[in-house]
Amino acid sequence: MSDGATTIVMVLVPQVTQLDLTGPAQVFARWPGAHLVIAAARAEPVMTDCGFAIVPTATFDTAPQADYLIVPGGEGVFDVLSDRRTVDFVRVQARGARVVGSVCTGAFLLGVAGLLDGVRATTHWGSMRLLPLVGAVPTPSRVVRDGRVVTGGGVTSGIDMALALAADALGEQVAREIQLAIEYDPEPPFDAGSPDAFPEAEIELRRRAIEDRRRARVEAGMRASA
Repeated sequence: MSDGATTIVMVLVPQVTQLDLTGPAQVFARWPGAHLVIAAARAEPVMTDCGFAIVPTATFDTAPQADYLIVPGGEGVFDVLSDRRTVDFVRVQARGARVVGSVCTGAFLLGVAGLLDGVRATTHWGSMRLLPLVGAVPTPSRVVRDGRVVTGGGVTSGIDMALALAADALGEQVAREIQLAIEYDPEPPFDAGSPDAFPEAEIELRRRAIEDRRRARVEAGMRASA
């Protein structure tokens, strides 16, 4: 933006996992001097995976150039991997962005756009083994940085990613104040938030089911982008 604000553009696609978007957005909205833009293909409400819609603030045609480009994930991401308009928006925006990031399976949209070739990246545990299909080096972690690319793991990791970016851009004290303001101090009732908490055989069955459901769409997206 011309006033010197930091422009953060988040990509909104149908059937996005809403917390992938709204979790980081809650952090970004508290950045001093930040201008948060939610960009979608059309200027109409976009249905999330939770049954409610989010209204974009810009379209792919009207969105400003991002300083930070963030791609949330969700099952809907795999449906747009072959959509040239969405992929081109990410690719073109990334050229001028200082930082390119993703949450959860949003990494695959970055990958299809050609932004993860040889890059260490993370995603949801159930799709980690599919990352090489888009050129990425799978790196299981909550947040992974490789140059200007920052990827978050599954869903709730997007909040961690946004706080890490805040610390890099604004300093740790500001990031700590944002974390306090949103009272991000999770104490989950169960030790069940990681595949490490389950028998490997059980996790493998779930992982294979996820991979089988998504592999063809990732491969189709790569063919379309080529």
